[in-house]
Amino acid sequence: MTHTTTDRATRRTSGAVVPVLAFAGIVVAVMQTLLVPVIKDLPQLLDTAPGDATWVLTSTLLSGAVATPIMGRLGDLYGKRRMLVLSLAVMVVGALVSALTSALIPMIVGRTLQGFAMGAIPLGIGLMRDMLPREKLGSAMALMSSSIGVGGGLALPAAALVAQHADWHALFYGAAGLGVLAIALTLLVVPESPARAEGTFDVLGAIGLSAGLVLFLLPITKGTDWGWTSGTTLGLFAASALVLALWGVMELRVAAPLVDLRTTARPAVLFTNLASIMVGVSFYVVSLVLPQLLQLPTATGYGLGQSMVVAGLLVAPLGLTMMVTAPVYARLSARYGPKVTLILGMLIIAIGYGAGLGLMSAAWQSLVIAVVLGAGIGLAYSSLPALIVGAVPASETGAANGLNTLMRSIGTSVSSAVIGMVLANTANDVGGVAVPTMHGFRVSFLIATAAVAVGLLFALLLPRQQRPSAGPQLRASSEEDANLERAEQALRGFRGRVVDAEGAPVARAKVTLIDPRGRQAGATVSADDGSYSLAVPAQGAYVLAARASGHGPLASAATHAGEEASVELDLALPGETVTA
Repeated sequence: MTHTTTDRATRRTSGAVVPVLAFAGIVVAVMQTLLVPVIKDLPQLLDTAPGDATWVLTSTLLSGAVATPIMGRLGDLYGKRRMLVLSLAVMVVGALVSALTSALIPMIVGRTLQGFAMGAIPLGIGLMRDMLPREKLGSAMALMSSSIGVGGGLALPAAALVAQHADWHALFYGAAGLGVLAIALTLLVVPESPARAEGTFDVLGAIGLSAGLVLFLLPITKGTDWGWTSGTTLGLFAASALVLALWGVMELRVAAPLVDLRTTARPAVLFTNLASIMVGVSFYVVSLVLPQLLQLPTATGYGLGQSMVVAGLLVAPLGLTMMVTAPVYARLSARYGPKVTLILGMLIIAIGYGAGLGLMSAAWQSLVIAVVLGAGIGLAYSSLPALIVGAVPASETGAANGLNTLMRSIGTSVSSAVIGMVLANTANDVGGVAVPTMHGFRVSFLIATAAVAVGLLFALLLPRQQRPSAGPQLRASSEEDANLERAEQALRGFRGRVVDAEGAPVARAKVTLIDPRGRQAGATVSADDGSYSLAVPAQGAYVLAARASGHGPLASAATHAGEEASVELDLALPGETVTA
């Protein structure tokens, strides 16, 4: 499916859109690591048992996993900017709730609301696809996708600094302030996307997916506390498998499903999502291991004896490198394609973890590990939305990227559980305190390397080229070349205007290109002057269908023979045949 953004819409898009959306993504990602510096103190701060205190982190993870695909679908249906602002607003409310309490239950409620904002990442990617020209889309989506790691990496030193020198509630006040700023900038700078999906919101599908995800992620995050072979853990896993199976059967029978499982089963989408899980696993391992290694006292014989703030600063380049990698990715992807950049990113991650096995004896070595892994994870994360966007219709961008973001979250959840279990089982008991060992750290790095190897296999199984329905892929060395190439591609398609009975232009009319097999081969929305432009995947016979609110539908047969075809779609007239 090709989604064409009109030139008029592109000109009206401010250059500040990309940094504003990326800033919103970073703010949302901050919520995931906001409390890492005070994790060990949470039971005392909340006056509760350690097992109950972990719900403060678990609740954010669960709500984020549930909200991500749901908000993506709502954005496709009712407006991506609208849902983005709603996600940020809920996060602000949650941050304020947490800032005003030291009790467990209200804190969990606040953290649950904060996790709800994770849907902002796929919504931002969807907005970029709808508004930006192709030559700018790659680097923009790369930056938005990397914002997950950038926000998480930058939050560690900032949160450590605040927690060390101020009341820990200041963390939440700061998060609320950042959320308000992100909302204001979004409303001022980011226009609403005109693209809308057909159908209604699948309420039963949302309930089924939410239940299945909670039943699956809950034992993953609490398995260490409950016991991996306990009846509760195994029972929840079994219930999750049953619920998700029933949900899948239901989604296949629904006309407008929450998640189009047939699209998800395409090799380009399926293997991208599977690779995303492995990238998520590898990303979280370094976030768990390096801060602990850096802060362990030198008396252990292997600890590096750094303060909480210094440890955060040494790990921060992980996120900074991911941010710097975005423009590098754009150049590499334009030349070689997102599949190659994904493979390259995973190879760099593997090198980083492999070298890290022997680079754990000095603080500067941790910095090197963070930079190398940041570059690899940045390339891998940047490639994922481009692969998804190239394989799904424009009307499903939000939901598809929401599902992909969910896959990364599942990866980090599995990583947290597995690495937590490894470090706990290899720890030494010193005066009743479990102290992680160097053996546990190295085993964790080996697990990350194995995950990357599996992810690399999935990446190699991706189709060599994008599907024709995903539209032509631009590979230009400069923006000017890309503009010329895009113009040439448009000449090989259909263009014209949508008008009414009086010849007046019809804005926001949906124009759909249908191939000889009756499948949708492209779609766009007419600009304010009624103009539209659609590229064609191949020469042949097509049907151009147009419809707009207050007008009757129109279907015109059109044959494309390789030259520009100008077709005026008059909503007051019956269909006509056009040959070009």
